[in-house]
Amino acid sequence: MNFYNKKRVWQWVLMILATLTFLAMMWYINYLLDKVADNEKNKIKIWADAVQRKADLVSYTKEFFNTVGEDQANLANIIGQSFMKIATADESEDISFYVDLITANETIPCILLDAKNNITSTKNLDSCELAEIQNPDNLKKVLVRDNYKLIPINYYGKNYIYLYYKESRIYTHLRHVFDDIIRSFFDEIVNNSPSLPVIVTDSTQTKILISGNIDTLMLKDAKSSQALIKEMQNANPPIKITMGSNRFGYVLYEESVLLKTMRFFPLLQLVIVLIFAGLAYSLISRTRSSEQNQIWVGMSKETAHQLGTPISSLMAWSELLKDSNVNQDIITEINKDISHLETIAKRFSKIGSAPNFEMENMNAIVIEFINYFKNRTSSKIKFSINIPTHSIDIQINKNLFEWVLENLCKNAVDAMNGVGTIIVDVFDDKKYVYVEITDTGKGIESKYQSSIFQPGYTTKERGWGLGLTLAQRIVNHYHKGKIELKSSVINKGSTFRIKLKKKL
Repeated sequence: MNFYNKKRVWQWVLMILATLTFLAMMWYINYLLDKVADNEKNKIKIWADAVQRKADLVSYTKEFFNTVGEDQANLANIIGQSFMKIATADESEDISFYVDLITANETIPCILLDAKNNITSTKNLDSCELAEIQNPDNLKKVLVRDNYKLIPINYYGKNYIYLYYKESRIYTHLRHVFDDIIRSFFDEIVNNSPSLPVIVTDSTQTKILISGNIDTLMLKDAKSSQALIKEMQNANPPIKITMGSNRFGYVLYEESVLLKTMRFFPLLQLVIVLIFAGLAYSLISRTRSSEQNQIWVGMSKETAHQLGTPISSLMAWSELLKDSNVNQDIITEINKDISHLETIAKRFSKIGSAPNFEMENMNAIVIEFINYFKNRTSSKIKFSINIPTHSIDIQINKNLFEWVLENLCKNAVDAMNGVGTIIVDVFDDKKYVYVEITDTGKGIESKYQSSIFQPGYTTKERGWGLGLTLAQRIVNHYHKGKIELKSSVINKGSTFRIKLKKKL
């Protein structure tokens, strides 16, 4: 396993561990949030049950007061009938029973008027009330003000007497108490509601009766209130409660604002972690890249320095060979290799320094390099060069660009296992020059195509995986161009394209 694959494996291992750790943390946080949500649901159920019990109490109290009121009305009617019996009875008839009924009334205030609306009798009125009704005008006002009810008593032909009565003081007091209970009941519903938003609707779930922990402005708008009802219906199943007198309603609720906010906390935490992780990774990567660059620059300059001595020695041996009877073609090829070694030394010495650019002929650079390179590869490798008839001039660093061509061609030879064809196409337009190198090798699998320029990527057993990385740096960083894998088909070959600006 080469360096790139090892790095990829460790990256995946760390990524999987980080993902599992985050998922475990998310699961535990959601578990706690669900516990809080269940606790809120239990609270709302207890609250709804308390509302139900208070509603039952109010209903029973109301029924009791209604019954008392009906009893008092019946008693007043009986008193009225008693007065009529007394008024219409014969001299021989015993009226003591009716007198006893009237006398037994100790609670209901009564005023008996004759046909001319003169007071003939009163019952259960205090001294203040008696003083107030002595004036006929005041009498009418009192009858209206105190809600007296009328029972006409026909005692002879078309002659009537009139019995006015009102609620007893006890009943009035109890009714006020009942009204206070009703008001306090609804006040307690609102004041004692749970911390989460809650509303109580009618049986149709369209009208909001009371609410708690909700912005009142939302309730004033019909559309907003209906939208709120639908939202709460979808959030949790409504709880049905009775409201007394065969009436019922529904309790609707949703999660508290605090719980909703807490549900976003894991995502916020993830974003913060990712931001800090990204910043840390960026700083570490830049620091590591800077250190690596310094190391590579140092090693490159040291390599160039070390190459200087054997190159000088080879040049001396080449001069000695000229004085010997050695084939001149051999000496020429040796000199070419010495010149290539000098070029390599210059390349290494210029790493880390700003390169110098000169106007060069791209056609000549490609032809010169291919002619040199093909003489040092297997005869089973065929070369095909397609260049335009016109000259293509471009600002370029010749030594560095030849290094790119060399790396691409060497990779092509390796991909074809020493047998195949390398095709070099050169063409241009108004702004750019294009160089495409195509081989007939084994191709690159699609899953690796995005990684071929990464440091350490290689398919060779003893490769370092730096050739394409270096080529990309020379083209993209130094020449402000672009190098890319244009296409690759398994067992058919690959095409690399270089795109350079004519003028930097």
